[in-house]
Amino acid sequence: MYELDSSTGDLPAPRRSWSPGLKPPDAAQGNAARGDAAQGFDLGGLLERFQNRSATVAVIGLGYVGLPLSLAACKVGYRIVGYDIDATTVSRLNSGLSPLNHIGNGRIGDAVDAGRFVATMDSARFAEADAILICVPTPLGPHHEPDLSFVEASARSIAPHLRPGQLVVLESTTYPGTTRDVVKPILEEGGLRSGIDFFLAYSPEREDPGNPDFDTARIPKVVAGDGAAALRLAVALYGQFVAKTVPVTSMETAEAVKLTENIFRSVNIALVNELKIVYDRLGIDIWEVIEAAKSKPFGFMPFYPGPGLGGHCIPIDPFYLTWKARELGICTRFIELAGEVNANMPAYVLHRLREELDRRFRKGLSGARILVVGIAYKKDVSDMRESPALTIMDLLGAAGAEVDYFDPFFPAIPPSRQHAGLTGKESVPFDSPALGRYDAAMILTDHTDVDYAKLLRCAKLVVDTRNVVGSRQLPDLRNVVVKA
Repeated sequence: MYELDSSTGDLPAPRRSWSPGLKPPDAAQGNAARGDAAQGFDLGGLLERFQNRSATVAVIGLGYVGLPLSLAACKVGYRIVGYDIDATTVSRLNSGLSPLNHIGNGRIGDAVDAGRFVATMDSARFAEADAILICVPTPLGPHHEPDLSFVEASARSIAPHLRPGQLVVLESTTYPGTTRDVVKPILEEGGLRSGIDFFLAYSPEREDPGNPDFDTARIPKVVAGDGAAALRLAVALYGQFVAKTVPVTSMETAEAVKLTENIFRSVNIALVNELKIVYDRLGIDIWEVIEAAKSKPFGFMPFYPGPGLGGHCIPIDPFYLTWKARELGICTRFIELAGEVNANMPAYVLHRLREELDRRFRKGLSGARILVVGIAYKKDVSDMRESPALTIMDLLGAAGAEVDYFDPFFPAIPPSRQHAGLTGKESVPFDSPALGRYDAAMILTDHTDVDYAKLLRCAKLVVDTRNVVGSRQLPDLRNVVVKA
């Protein structure tokens, strides 16, 4: 990593440096050779606009990453032009309404009213920005290959409006080499050159939606640039609104940092999911084991089992590295094994439900009435991307069960690529008479504001995959509750 200058808090001047107020070396000659009308730019002025927070920043993608990032930058004085391809999102934001349940309308309204935030579908407004931040999804394709279509589309939307003196930063999680080998060539198609005419950087998002302890401003930001000048600018930009910047030596290193963080979590969650299966057969409660183990002040970090992995990171990011490794002829057995264990959790939960229905009621899944409680991928967020609950609902339906769900964050299930058959299905009322009519209820997401005591009183069988009963000190009705 780079060492910060202790006297200024800034990075050392780049080896190929130029003085504030002067054109970067060769910029004028390069532009002239290409027939560009640009006359260079003031690098020192750009750095100063970041440092005095007078810069305009464009953010592409106003979802779980881009919106909180925009608000954090607005709060310190930056002017934000937020870009999104969804007309409803843009309209709501400009009306001061938040599209995300964990971000209040007040924060949006304050930023809009102060003139520091505007949402748009017009990519021409990228030309106004001093910095352009790309915060778009990086999903997987049908064969677990990286889908960079959103990243590529973003770069192509920037390219016609790219001008000398802009900083472009990719924040989307991806494999090492994406920023240099995919984004950079697209941006350079118009003749401008990274490190000469514009500056390119990578800084991985680290959002944890709904986490009350760590919002964007309190999470250290890893940054890397295509050259020392780009890094210096990126540190200056982010350093105004995050707790700490962590410069690293290359964009590939920064890309690898994010993958490493999520692979670490995936592997450890797979471990406790596997231990859960073993300990259950031994009559041992995995949750009690973890609670006791985490009392050790060193050498142990708690991870928790569940019905499978969900969200935009952990189920997806490890496969970006395994794909890249295969391209190099390297087998990533450990990472892929963790992915296999976690992917098998929905089937295991279904197996435990089937066992208990048979043992208690001599009943199979076919024809059974099952209530799924919680379909979000994590508690207290309106996000169901990659949610294992949807996989479990599909598996239940394939087994012949009648499946309903309750989730206060989802009155109806929105469209999803893998679970199209569930689109439009509506949440059922959570009332006592209705709860008693189900053969079993499955707690798949542990939302805070759900009356689990009522569920325990009314249900014939509750399959608890989140340790709701234990963590909330509810009556442990062993004749009703089974952990899975």
